[in-house]
Amino acid sequence: MSPRFALLAAALLLAAPTPAGAAPAEERPAAKTAAKKGAAKRKGARPAATDPTRSPAPRDGDVTAAPASAARAAVGRAFKLRPGASGEVCLECHADFAQRLAQASVHTPVRERSCAGCHNPHAADHEKLLAAAGGALCAGCHGEVVPKDAKSAHKPVVEGRCTECHDPHASGFKNNLVRGGTELCAGCHAAITSAAAKATHRHKPVEQSCLRCHDPHGSSKAASLLSADVPALCLSCHNVDTPILAKKHMGYPVKQARCTTCHDPHGSSAPGLLYASVHPPVAKGNCSMCHEPATSRTPLKTRQQGAALCRTCHAQRMARMLEPNRVHQPVAQGACLACHAPHAGRQKGLIRVSLVSACGACHSDTIRRMELSPTPHKPIRDGQCVACHDPHSASGPLLLQNPDRIELCGSCHDWQKHATHPIGPNRKDPRNKNLFLDCSSCHRAHGTGAKHLIPYPKVTDLCTNCHEQYRR
Repeated sequence: MSPRFALLAAALLLAAPTPAGAAPAEERPAAKTAAKKGAAKRKGARPAATDPTRSPAPRDGDVTAAPASAARAAVGRAFKLRPGASGEVCLECHADFAQRLAQASVHTPVRERSCAGCHNPHAADHEKLLAAAGGALCAGCHGEVVPKDAKSAHKPVVEGRCTECHDPHASGFKNNLVRGGTELCAGCHAAITSAAAKATHRHKPVEQSCLRCHDPHGSSKAASLLSADVPALCLSCHNVDTPILAKKHMGYPVKQARCTTCHDPHGSSAPGLLYASVHPPVAKGNCSMCHEPATSRTPLKTRQQGAALCRTCHAQRMARMLEPNRVHQPVAQGACLACHAPHAGRQKGLIRVSLVSACGACHSDTIRRMELSPTPHKPIRDGQCVACHDPHSASGPLLLQNPDRIELCGSCHDWQKHATHPIGPNRKDPRNKNLFLDCSSCHRAHGTGAKHLIPYPKVTDLCTNCHEQYRR
């Protein structure tokens, strides 16, 4: 039992007087038996019409409604409100709530006029006189909405930001949602919903509701809040054994494959919901160029493993990648699939995910530094790591596209057109005579904790690092 409900239960016991001379509850078995018989008689009887201003009976199967309702009533008695004052006295000042009560979906405590169930009428340690903070208050009645051992959980739920999706008082939408359907999800996932809206080939569930495939709180079955993992989720609607789908997949047993390696589940401008970037053999239906024939015992097995398979088509390009004296580790190891998708993808060049995510899989510290920087570097912010780095190999340090850092930075920053600190081969770095001053002498391309990508919080601290005579 949560501390909050332990307190409410204590208040309920203190507030409920025992008639003089009455025996304790555990000493009155006859009363218990009578109550059970009365409940048995009433079972199945049609409920009488209820007054909307009164506390409604809990729904069948609602294990939290009765305890929560009783606990809220105990809170009202604990504050010793005058008869009929619970909620009604609040409306004397908060008159706008009278209109909100007429909305389609009203939160149970509000409908019961039990404002003190969530708010302390006198003082509180939390904003808006709330009895507890954020999600902890909601969990008092609704319990844990994220399943145990969840494989994915919605970030607002984990952080206790329930009111980003639900109105705590009343709403015109089911479940007290602040907006309806896809519009609510678009508040955070605009990139996905806008792309889906523009798609010429649309996935029907997306047009109906995101909840057709996703659980809004958490999923114990799959990543990305999916209600089931792929391909089971897809197979619940699509029968891939039908002749037309079997022909589209060249006779391969795709029931065992992951559908989202080729298809965009939210919509696409290509037929068959294929991603924007498709591997040519897939686009031409030549699956057997990489896989065993569809009629073999192992149809999904590739003809060769790793880079050896890629080399059958990309031999010349892969040879050029190995010529520079610095080679990206995945390339050197022949791990093409560490960055590229073998079938199709949203990103140009068949990159598995956005470049920031792809690069961040190994260089997480660099991406994290950029996220915390008050002045993010535009190429990283826009997911264009390759604007500065070659993803395969280079002759310069750090796989830079141009080993001359001044020229590389100058491709975007025309430093020669404004007053600037002298830099170049003729300007030695006073901190290390083996180096000359360039852009990286004062700036860090991936961000720092200070503005303008400098490594010190104050510009004077940066300058006096070299010009010691001005240090104070």
